[in-house]
Order: sequence, then structure tokens, then C-alpha cells
Amino acid sequence: MTALLMCLPVWGKDEVMPASKDHLEVGTFAGGCFWCTESMFEKTKGVKEAVSGYTGGHVENPTYQQVSSGRTGHAEAVEVTFDPQEVTYTQLVDKFLKNIDPTARDAQFADEGTQYRTAIFYHNEEQKKIAEDAIQKLKATGKFDQPIVTQVVPASKFYAAEDYHQGYYKTNATQYKMYEIGSGRAGYLKKTWGDEASH
Repeated sequence: MTALLMCLPVWGKDEVMPASKDHLEVGTFAGGCFWCTESMFEKTKGVKEAVSGYTGGHVENPTYQQVSSGRTGHAEAVEVTFDPQEVTYTQLVDKFLKNIDPTARDAQFADEGTQYRTAIFYHNEEQKKIAEDAIQKLKATGKFDQPIVTQVVPASKFYAAEDYHQGYYKTNATQYKMYEIGSGRAGYLKKTWGDEASH
């Protein structure tokens, strides 16, 4: 017993114990090119990790080449781990919807195909209700002339994308910025949402 106690750290009154990860939650979002979706979420306070990957398909362990062919059923997506004490799921959904074109079916800006569809993959009934309510609220704004087609569907297995896709906006900043502007995404979001969009 004495030996065990010697191995345990002793925290002084002015020290802070390491934060537990038990209270963290996960959300999964498909917003077209995952580079842009990951960038937006990683810059959000309360988000602890944003991982680019693939979900919603029928092929195990898909590669980028397979997914980009449009034949695996997957969407490019981002799995977001967040602290609900710092940012709520509702806030994440609202931010997501202001960083996509929710009226584009199976496409986002310059990218076309089912792999670029927009979707909120809910992990429980509470997330489902929040997502559905947010989309109804968006419809009620009358901001869009076309129907909103962003899907709200159950989360399925998520596969992390290849390493070179992770943090692309940081590791390939110049190419990323050229894509963001050249694809039309940056201009559309600025025109539609102004400073409310952060991309």
C-alpha cells in the first residue's frame, strides 16, 4: 500500500489536476471538401480535435482514391471531438450550416459527386433533434430560394483519411487558400453570411 501511494502524484493547492476526457462528445459533419470543414471546426473554441475522413459508405477501410471515385457511398466528413462545457452541439451545427451551401445536392462549390454531399451524422436522438430543428430554423429565415437538402442521418463507421489530408490548411497553406478561393467557397460564404461564416 505504501509503495502504491508513493506512485500517486500529489497535487498542491495551487496546482490543477489534468482534465478528464470523459465528458467530451463527438459530432460528425459532411460539408463537401473535408479540408475546409476541418479547418473551420479546428478554429472553433471548445473543439479539441477535428479529423478528416470518410463515412456513410459501404466499403471497409476506403482510400481517398476509392472515395473520390464516388462509388463507395462515402462522404468526405469530419469527426469533431468537443467539450460541451465550452461549445454546445447546437452551436457547432449552426456554425456548420453557415459554412456550406445547404441547397447544393451531391456537390459543394467546385466539387461534384455524392462524396461531396452535405450531411449531419447524428450519434444520438438529442443530436438528431438539434440538427433537424436547426435546419427548420434555417428554412424559416427565407434566405435561400432553393430547397435545403442537407441530410440528417444516423452516424455510421468513420474512417480517418490519410495523414496528408489531416491539417491540410496548415501543412499546405498556400494550396489550401488557392482552393478555398478558386472553388468559390470563400466568396459564397462571405456573400451569404458575412462575418458569421468562418472558413
